[in-house]
Amino acid sequence: MKFMDYLFLFAGMGLVTYLPRALPLLYFTQRKMPLWLIDWLSLIPAAILSALLAPTLFTDTATRTLSFSKLELLVAIPTLLFALKTRSLGGTVLVGMLLYWLGGMLF
Repeated sequence: MKFMDYLFLFAGMGLVTYLPRALPLLYFTQRKMPLWLIDWLSLIPAAILSALLAPTLFTDTATRTLSFSKLELLVAIPTLLFALKTRSLGGTVLVGMLLYWLGGMLF
């Protein structure tokens, strides 16, 4: 490939990546979104986080069954309580890591 081919390839990839992000942003800056859409959009981060965490916390990957006695779930509960009480991201990470380490030593 020649230099110009690479240049067009990179420019095309950048355009394809940038347009899907920029067009909705430009469209919605001039319009007022309905309240139901704003409420619905606010649920997306919690839904994504739940979808990422639930398989790790509630299922046994070897047998693909529900398991409520996994170490990850037992550690997640006090870590969640700590996070809700303190609202500290760094403290929550440290408490979670410490509890997971201690749980690994005990179980």
